[in-house]
Amino acid sequence: MIKVLTLASMNAEGNKPDVLFWVGCSGSFDERAKKITKAFVKILNHINISFAVLGKEESCTGDPAKRSGNEFLFQMQAMTNIQIMNGYGVTRIVTTCPHCFNTIKNEYPELGGSYDVQHHTQFLRDLMNEGKLSIKGGSYKGKRITFHDPCYLGRANQVYEAPRELIKKLDAELVEMKNCKSNGLCCGAGGAQMFKEPEKGNKDINIERTEQAIEVKPDLIAAGCPFCNTMMTDGVKNKEKESELPVKDIAELIAEAEDL
Repeated sequence: MIKVLTLASMNAEGNKPDVLFWVGCSGSFDERAKKITKAFVKILNHINISFAVLGKEESCTGDPAKRSGNEFLFQMQAMTNIQIMNGYGVTRIVTTCPHCFNTIKNEYPELGGSYDVQHHTQFLRDLMNEGKLSIKGGSYKGKRITFHDPCYLGRANQVYEAPRELIKKLDAELVEMKNCKSNGLCCGAGGAQMFKEPEKGNKDINIERTEQAIEVKPDLIAAGCPFCNTMMTDGVKNKEKESELPVKDIAELIAEAEDL
């Protein structure tokens, strides 16, 4: 049974969680991304981490509005979220979406929202290093896994090692694509491109990225972003390899390896 409390319900009982889980639009509404949300929650419940969500009080961070040039809408959305979080006294946030992570961490402070923000791979890596989370290989032991660096996690915030440390703890073989870490290649969904069709060109960038992944002959592609997950999955489908090359978030890998 998945247990999730809202910040409002905890506050009503005089309690405060250690961390706010910012679910994000994809993690809340996209059917595929909901599985990532559930996997992360299963891990948190399994190791008894005190967390809560905003639930219906959570709105879009404003990332798509800002990237597409609507600064006014971004500030409206951001200020609403900041007002709510500050009202609850939120200090620490974890999110499974690098877009939410980047926006809240780097762009909310100048609007009055300063928080300790972590991507879920950083959060899980820290719990692992503290001895609170043990990770076993399970069905992923010995598998060849390649990791696609999300732009807003990697190049925008220099978070490269946390997801890789978690993959290695699965007793899996980490195989790198030719474009990785600071030389990573975008999946094509950043900058609000997720919500529109691509411009005409010789090849869609998610196809190019999927081809790079296929080149290293992995058993699966690991991702750390719901947008990247969608784009890489579409790329795999384009290559008609969906039955043999799954795309999974790192939280899903850990939850499945632990049989949660």
